[in-house]
Amino acid sequence: MDINIISIAIIIVIFFLMLLSSAIKIMAEYQRIVIFRLGRLLGIKGPGLVFIVPIIDKIIKLDLRTRVIDVPKQRVITKDNVTVDVDAVVYFRITDPEKAIVEVQRYEVATSLLAQTTLRDVLGQRSLDELLSKREELNKSLQTLIDQGTDPWGIKVSAVTIRDVALPDEMLRAIAKQAEAEREKRSRIIIADGEFQASKKMTEAAKLYEKTPTALRLRELQTLAEIAREKNLIIVPAGEMGTVAGIAKAVNKKVEK
Repeated sequence: MDINIISIAIIIVIFFLMLLSSAIKIMAEYQRIVIFRLGRLLGIKGPGLVFIVPIIDKIIKLDLRTRVIDVPKQRVITKDNVTVDVDAVVYFRITDPEKAIVEVQRYEVATSLLAQTTLRDVLGQRSLDELLSKREELNKSLQTLIDQGTDPWGIKVSAVTIRDVALPDEMLRAIAKQAEAEREKRSRIIIADGEFQASKKMTEAAKLYEKTPTALRLRELQTLAEIAREKNLIIVPAGEMGTVAGIAKAVNKKVEK
C-alpha cells in the first residue's frame, strides 16, 4: 500500500514538473511569442521569462531578426521584347508580430510570392538597357513596392537586390557585336580628329613658309639631311634639277661621238 502511494506521488510530481516546464518559456532578446487563449488573441510576450497556461494557451514563436529570401529565377519579357531570367534577394524583418500572425497566413511564403510578382511587373516595364545599366534604381523601386505590399502584414522590407540577369545566347552575341561596332566607331572618330588636327597644323605651316621662304629652305635642307641617312639614295635638290639635266645631256652627246 505504501509502495502504491509513493508511486502515485512520484507520478504526480513528475506531471507537475512537466506542467510547470511547459508553462515557463524563456525568450531571447530577438524573440517574441504570440499567445492565443482558447482561440482568442491574448497578446505578445517577450523577451525574458514568460508564463503561459498549459493546454489552454497556444503559442507561436517569432524571430524578429532580419531574414533573407532568395527569390527564384523569374522569366521576364522586357519593354523591348527581350526575354531574360532574373533572380533577386529580399531582406525583411517582422516589425509587428501580431499582424504577421493574424493578418496573413505563412508570412514568409506570402512575402516571397509578392516579391516574385512585383519583380516581373516592374522589370517588364523597363527596356533591356535600363535593366542592365540602372540596377540601383530598380532595386530601390522594387524595395518600395514590396514594402508597401507587406506593410499591412507587419513586415518591413529593408532591401531588394537584383542578383543576376541571364541573357539568351543570341542576345549576348548581339551585344558583343554592338560593343565592337561602338569601339570601331570611336577609333574612326579619333583617327579622323587626328587627321583634321594634322591638316590644320600643316595649313598653318604652309602659310608661314609662304611668308618666310628662308624657313622653307631650311626645312628642305633638314629633310634632305634626314633622307641622306639612307646611303643607297641619290638626292637631287629641286633647284638643281636643270643643272643635273644639262650635265646628263652633255654626257650623252659625248658618248654618242
